[in-house]
Amino acid sequence: MFQAMTAQAANPSGGILSLIVPLVLMVAIFYFLMIRPQNKKQKQRNAMLSQLKKGDKIVTIGGLHGTIAEITDDVVVLRVNDVTKLTFDRNAISSAVSRETAE
Repeated sequence: MFQAMTAQAANPSGGILSLIVPLVLMVAIFYFLMIRPQNKKQKQRNAMLSQLKKGDKIVTIGGLHGTIAEITDDVVVLRVNDVTKLTFDRNAISSAVSRETAE
């Protein structure tokens, strides 16, 4: 029994390596399953928000459908019907539905 304990004390690197490898694997799995897809979605959303133009049909996060009447860097004015215009923050846009061809 004493010989087994001295053998473990003489080779401590095997113990450290067996602790580091699973930790590195967990970090790699976390990165590829959680962080990387989230970064891809954020890039796609930023690209969609930067390509919005007057006349685009959009849906807000709250589910409101409308057409962009005016757009600035931070604010979007939506035309809901012929009379109603609503002002939203640009970040409140969930998705672009389609683009009107004629204005």
